[in-house]
Amino acid sequence: MVERTLEQHLAVCTRSALHLEMRDGYTLNDPDYHAWQAGHRINLDDRTSWWRPWLQNITDATARGVQVRRARIVSEPISAYIRYEYDITVPNLRAGEQVRWLPRRRTTGLALPGNDFWLFDEEVLLVHHFSGEGDKVSAETVMDPQVVKFHVAAFEAVWERAISHDHYQPL
Repeated sequence: MVERTLEQHLAVCTRSALHLEMRDGYTLNDPDYHAWQAGHRINLDDRTSWWRPWLQNITDATARGVQVRRARIVSEPISAYIRYEYDITVPNLRAGEQVRWLPRRRTTGLALPGNDFWLFDEEVLLVHHFSGEGDKVSAETVMDPQVVKFHVAAFEAVWERAISHDHYQPL
């Protein structure tokens, strides 16, 4: 099997793209994050200032009928990085993603995988591996039906308990 990038998987999926995030920080040296910490906020009225290729990928996928859902498990009180993610989520929504938030305290009793992942068409699992500092170090494609089935069930259990972005009030 030829390894595909996240963008390539998204470009060829036909039904669904599910993304589960479980860390309280990612790429902490991201210049956009540092700008946010310094007070910069996106101007939602100026689409050209925040539109980026990834958002176009989401728009293209949803235009093909792909349901794109992102669930974020977060510790509360939330970290500064999660506050940043919360503040910059509206562009994802405008691109067609559905986003929900699940406070970690509400995950007790859920069987969760050890890593963040994307799952395409409930067939192809793209697992992301991160360093302790939140930098992505590798990705792994898994197509084992039992592993995929576990990840589908985990995502759906999180999604069922999670709160839509429009109703989530971070602590």
